Amino acid sequence: MVGLKPSDVPPTTAVKFLGAGTAACFADLLTFPLDTAKVRLQIQGENQAAQAARGVQYRGVVGTILTMVRTEGLRSPYNGLVAGLHRQMSFASIRIGLYDSVKQIYTPKGADHSSIATRILAGCTTGAMAVTCAQPTDVVKIRFQASVTLGPRSNRKYSGTMDAYRTIAREEGLRGLWKGTFPNITRNAIVNCAEMVTYDIIKEKLLDYRLLTDNFPCHFVSAFGAGFCATVVASPVDVVKTRYMNSPPGQYRSPLDCMLKLVVREGPTAFYKGFTPSFLRLGTWNVMMFVTYEQMQRALMKVQMLRESPF
Repeated sequence: MVGLKPSDVPPTTAVKFLGAGTAACFADLLTFPLDTAKVRLQIQGENQAAQAARGVQYRGVVGTILTMVRTEGLRSPYNGLVAGLHRQMSFASIRIGLYDSVKQIYTPKGADHSSIATRILAGCTTGAMAVTCAQPTDVVKIRFQASVTLGPRSNRKYSGTMDAYRTIAREEGLRGLWKGTFPNITRNAIVNCAEMVTYDIIKEKLLDYRLLTDNFPCHFVSAFGAGFCATVVASPVDVVKTRYMNSPPGQYRSPLDCMLKLVVREGPTAFYKGFTPSFLRLGTWNVMMFVTYEQMQRALMKVQMLRESPF
């Protein structure tokens, strides 16, 4: 047996909520440079004149990270990490931590298992709820990740994370902090369904057919499959979301306008810009998050049961 033994008592909603946020922050700490590389690759080609002036060209995941380190310093791949952790504590806690509870609400009474439609509906619901609450953190994270710091030619306009929240609200209004909410809800409904439903089903089948027990190998395989499915279906929406949220006021009229200009200027393949870092990031992130999440639930339940025990 690998990892903590499953608890005899099912994890409470509070345990799942706290465990999901903590596990997501841990996964973000380890995979954030991949996410930053993905953002840089996705916005590459958006402003070719400015990019040519800076003389920076990104090629591939490793090449992008190395270029950033060489031109901007060792800390550059972690630009926006604080906002990223803000995002995960609010975003992942809702979309992952509340998934099982919402799924149970949608499941008809007396049913042995939740249908795929019920799981998809639960994934869409928690994904939309999470984006609505956490959108400002995502806007700030992407602004930091997309900003290039090249000395006097730097396009960095925020002195820190809290300054970014204040500056965006002051210059663009509160709507600026919720910029791109619709494409982000679309993306995260897709990602959440792909991640949570795929993980749920793969894990369930592995256990039902007794191919694996409810421990690390089962969680690893389920999480890897969830990461791959999420990347394939969500990449086009992710590119549009990143471009739109990073754009200055007036560049695009709407997410649809952003999508149409992207296709006209760069072709349909632009929808899969940054696919490799997206998969490396989502695949790695899912493995780290789900494995940690499962262990966090068990550890927190063990602590809770020890606290409630009279001995």
